[in-house]
Amino acid sequence: MTPPITVLLVDDHILVRRGFRRLLEDDPGLAVVGEASNADEAIKITAERAPDVVLMDYALPGANGIAAMRAILSDKPSTAVLILSMHSEAALVHRAIEAGARGYLLKSAIDLDLPEAVRRAAAGERVLDAKLARAATRPAARTRELSPREREVLHLICEGLSNRDIAARLSLSANTVSVHRANIMNALDVHKTAELVVYAIQHGLVDLK
Repeated sequence: MTPPITVLLVDDHILVRRGFRRLLEDDPGLAVVGEASNADEAIKITAERAPDVVLMDYALPGANGIAAMRAILSDKPSTAVLILSMHSEAALVHRAIEAGARGYLLKSAIDLDLPEAVRRAAAGERVLDAKLARAATRPAARTRELSPREREVLHLICEGLSNRDIAARLSLSANTVSVHRANIMNALDVHKTAELVVYAIQHGLVDLK
């Protein structure tokens, strides 16, 4: 008899996890071997139980789903990670696929067949919501990656530090920090600090603990 495909559920909402568990356990070929409510738990349980598929929300407390996925795949590269999210932005889909996700599904999809998606992911197939397939094949909008220094400045911006505070922290001049801030905004095509912080968090560019 073929052993069941093992699944780890990762979502910070317990009712969502219960709903997914019910859907998956109705299929005799699937077995839920654990649940996690944040990135750290997901990484720990995956290391302990080595599930075939990790079904993971994009937005998690602490490190986001992309950061968690990278850690999981670094330790267990054969694991299939399926991102299940409310967010359908093309940039998020690109980032997930580039980071190693086997698929990206929308929680809001009325025709979502979760057991079938899990089986396909476990078999090595790419699984994408039909609405996202075109977005995933288009080139990413961002023209360049941020430099290590720009990422450092971005992280401190997201922590709420002013240019003067960042300059003191990094032993730079306030003018240099101002130039870095402008370059970061140009690279990410955002124009306000509040938008920059939201973009950075949603796209996994910073890991705020």
